[in-house]
Amino acid sequence: MKPVIALTKGRLEKQFMEFLQERGYDVRPLLNKGRKLQVETDDFFAVFAKGIDVATYVEHGIADIGIVGEDILLECQPDVFDLLPLPFGKCRFAIAGDPTAVNPMRKQRIATKYPNITTKYFRERGKSVDILKLEGSVELAPLLGLADDIVDIVETGSTLKENGLVVKEEMFTLSARCIANRNSLKLKKAILSPLLDSFRIEEAVI
Repeated sequence: MKPVIALTKGRLEKQFMEFLQERGYDVRPLLNKGRKLQVETDDFFAVFAKGIDVATYVEHGIADIGIVGEDILLECQPDVFDLLPLPFGKCRFAIAGDPTAVNPMRKQRIATKYPNITTKYFRERGKSVDILKLEGSVELAPLLGLADDIVDIVETGSTLKENGLVVKEEMFTLSARCIANRNSLKLKKAILSPLLDSFRIEEAVI
């Protein structure tokens, strides 16, 4: 029996491949998977999904562990065990907007893909704002007057700059996380421990 790992497709997927290679794993089956969504390696089975779906597969025990962005855990709060941070996927949450905009007389409007994170952040600071949930490019909202500012994940800041926006307030930093199904940690400890121990090599320096 091999562990089942759910991987977030895209940027985290590529960074996790490099992470595995550094630890001596043969990732050739993963790199050469083409359009396959399930791949078997010598050490584990891998499934590829969007971030929120990774958390769902882990929560329901389809996957034993998952590699997911910390934003998914904070926003959606899936019922999984948050095992440890990983040394990649680094980014930050920030409030951004038009630096020339005048402070509104009305309640501040914030556009974001992350209403739960945003609500919690402002509530903890005693601020009342109106939150507009968007699914696409939130940078458009202040440009068209839908919102005063946005709350979003920022990596390089290039998208903000290209659209004339600036970071107004740094909120907090994020990283990729290794999550686990609660039952798998108990029932499959023998097969999961070697894999998880190899992931923990960098834990002390994060």
